[in-house]
Amino acid sequence: MQGDTDVRNNPAESRYELATEKGIAFSAYQRRDDILVFTHTVVPKALEGQGIGTRLVAGALADVRAQGLRIVSRCPFVSAYLQRHPEDRDLVTESSPA
Repeated sequence: MQGDTDVRNNPAESRYELATEKGIAFSAYQRRDDILVFTHTVVPKALEGQGIGTRLVAGALADVRAQGLRIVSRCPFVSAYLQRHPEDRDLVTESSPA
């Protein structure tokens, strides 16, 4: 899609972002040591159904992997992504951070 930029981690806002010409999609997280707890994902209405959320989560998880972190999903969208993409399930940790 034209106008997209790469998925970026915005640690100041505790979220991964994907900026497009029609708005910013984001997936929020809480960091607990080496674990990111994904809490919710937001895709602007104008971008729904275009694969933006999938691109966002894929990019976020690629960054998590590159940093050697693990995740816990409390976000229905991230959980659904992981069901469809078993290759990323190794990032999920069973231990829930305090």
